[in-house]
Amino acid sequence: MNLGQAAAVTAAGFAAGGVNTIVGSGSLITFPTLLAVGYPSVVANVSNSVGLIPGGISGAIGYRRELQGQWRRTGILAVGTGLGALLGGVLLLVLPSSVFDAVVPALILLAVVLMALKRTPAQHADKDNIVGGSVASFTTGIYGGYFGAAQGIILMSLLRLTFPDDLQRLNAVKIVLTAVANGVATVLFIFAADVAWEAAGLIAAGSIVGAQVAARYGRAIPSEVLRWIVVVGGAIVAVILIIT
Repeated sequence: MNLGQAAAVTAAGFAAGGVNTIVGSGSLITFPTLLAVGYPSVVANVSNSVGLIPGGISGAIGYRRELQGQWRRTGILAVGTGLGALLGGVLLLVLPSSVFDAVVPALILLAVVLMALKRTPAQHADKDNIVGGSVASFTTGIYGGYFGAAQGIILMSLLRLTFPDDLQRLNAVKIVLTAVANGVATVLFIFAADVAWEAAGLIAAGSIVGAQVAARYGRAIPSEVLRWIVVVGGAIVAVILIIT
């Protein structure tokens, strides 16, 4: 990797760290960049997952105030996410990527629709649906361990349906869960797949800074505006996946 390629990968990591913190789908920036500089698809996918972990941790630190009072909820959901990510990582190693190619855009579009809909009175109830949230965290964890592009968008739409809380607080939970998915998958990949550590390190460095910048400004975004950012971002991601 030459100096220009290293700069491109670092810049992609910076952008992905910011996008993941506010919306999700940062992998759509880093993964193609790794392909463009010459890495095979599986190596790029694995290295991308490894590199984005520090950015996820950085984003969670940036959202630490929104996480206050949510550690029990987040811990329960993290168990489901971790189990799902382990399964997703195994699927990545044994299945061709074409298995999910047709399904992923449809999942993202469904998430966009769910996010665009206003909550019903029942969804404004005070009681958390922890069972529904656990199912959501497990299923999105599978996807996160397998590929993960727009995992945050899908997860945010499901968390919004299962927990009657401010969207910024749910975004904080999303950041932690996506970091858990990447972390669990990474442990598997270290032992069972090839990791391009130079690329992963550059992505990590960029994503740490990008996540902090995004957290500083993203936390001030009103929940309704954040909701529509996720909707628009998700629609763009779905279109990109459909035409590529």
